Amino acid sequence: MKDPLRRLVAHDLRGTMPPAPEGVVLVLHGGGEKGFGPMPWWEGPVLRMWPFAKAIERRAGDRLAVVRLKNRYFGWNGTEQTPLTDARWALERIRERYAGLPVAVIGHSMGGRVATHLAAEPDVTTLVGLAPWVESGDPRPGRPGLRVLLMHGVDDRTTDPARTVRLGDELRAKGADVTWRPVDGEGHSMLRHAPTWHREVAEFVTDSLLDGPDGA
Repeated sequence: MKDPLRRLVAHDLRGTMPPAPEGVVLVLHGGGEKGFGPMPWWEGPVLRMWPFAKAIERRAGDRLAVVRLKNRYFGWNGTEQTPLTDARWALERIRERYAGLPVAVIGHSMGGRVATHLAAEPDVTTLVGLAPWVESGDPRPGRPGLRVLLMHGVDDRTTDPARTVRLGDELRAKGADVTWRPVDGEGHSMLRHAPTWHREVAEFVTDSLLDGPDGA
């Protein structure tokens, strides 16, 4: 029997929502394999994604809407896949407000796993996986027109860089435009070389959604 208190825990979106953007960025945080504990905004995995959102906002200005999702719970939670349910809810809210705009999904760790699932959606044109959690049975929604950036710390002991390389190969084989970026001397938290992560993600996402560094 499910805990009835679980339905009282809310997901939430925060970010910048200009009136007439050219694209939307959805930022997804990490978590763990299991856990129905609530995820407050001040939890470490949630906070870690804030600088990525800010870096994109600085580079794109009002040309992109940038929103961060806070999941209801900490874990992936087996077949319930609660963060994927939350992310699909967020994508629907984005569509309600910005119908027809291209969407970039950025995810760290568990958020990278969620982002890979969302890349199957036709309006998701850009996928960024940061030290993603990669499982062999998950979908590989590569296709022509999908732009992908995969970054992983070489010293990561939480998720496996080799799996991320294979993910990139599988997406590329299906027609996606994949960029693979290993980060030397970096672990799972992306803190040792934080400015590098923030800068490269912001550049990739804005160039992808706005058709080049100058928005041409």
